[in-house]
Amino acid sequence: MRPEMKIITTIQELRAELKAARDAGKQIGLVPTMGALHEGHASLVRRSVAENDVTVVSIFLNPTQFNDKSDLERYPRTLDADCQLLSACGAQVAFAPSVAEVYPEPDTRQFSYPPTDAVMEGAMRPGHFNGVCQIVSKLFSYVEPDRAYFGEKDFQQIAVIRRMVADLGFKLQIVPCPVVREANGLAMSSRNTLLSPEERAIAPAIYASLVAGRNFARSHSVQLTREYVEARINAVPGLRVEYFSIVDADSLADVNTWSDALAIVGCITVYCGSKPIRLIDHIHF
Repeated sequence: MRPEMKIITTIQELRAELKAARDAGKQIGLVPTMGALHEGHASLVRRSVAENDVTVVSIFLNPTQFNDKSDLERYPRTLDADCQLLSACGAQVAFAPSVAEVYPEPDTRQFSYPPTDAVMEGAMRPGHFNGVCQIVSKLFSYVEPDRAYFGEKDFQQIAVIRRMVADLGFKLQIVPCPVVREANGLAMSSRNTLLSPEERAIAPAIYASLVAGRNFARSHSVQLTREYVEARINAVPGLRVEYFSIVDADSLADVNTWSDALAIVGCITVYCGSKPIRLIDHIHF
């Protein structure tokens, strides 16, 4: 019989719990989340459970990575349902601290890893990746995991975190996990719960356009491919492209030709609906 999952809210209790596991030679996996969990998160948790003796899932809506206060205020909060999902997936620990626990005083640390954190989301959301690095570095220091699991939907975030891990010398493995999609192709996201039925009906056009763009790219230039995907999405009433960048999958620097990098990815952000809801996705070329 599986032991009951522990819900821990303080750093002191978390460290004590994990020290006992570490002293027993157990491997520890960490899945950092902001809550409002869905099947995409569940896939990360199940992988960690399969690859580690102890899986810790953090549920913390981190204020320092939101440069738009209204975006933070309307982000879904579903702690009870989150804990039920985590328990069903086999996680041993849910770490759900308060803001005061994590930030007893302002975190003034500055992280800078250009061009990786300066383009795309970094350019559109000033301070976002600094906030990501603040909270993820804190979680790594609390948990000291052997492995940390992140969804590839946040492709740029993984690239930035890899730079931070190398910079700060954390001894852990970053494990990227594939995007989990709904049957219609829409990338699973906590923000999807904010979409109206009408908006959910048009949002799958984002990924459909990326797939069409990948096919188009076989016989067209980078620039024409970029224009094709943007035009296709913008032609859908209710969708508006904020940016579509075709970049080196490692450095995230823009590419001008398909031979500029060994691996190339297209990263997109689209506003959906009248509110509007900001959705991100990507595709490998």
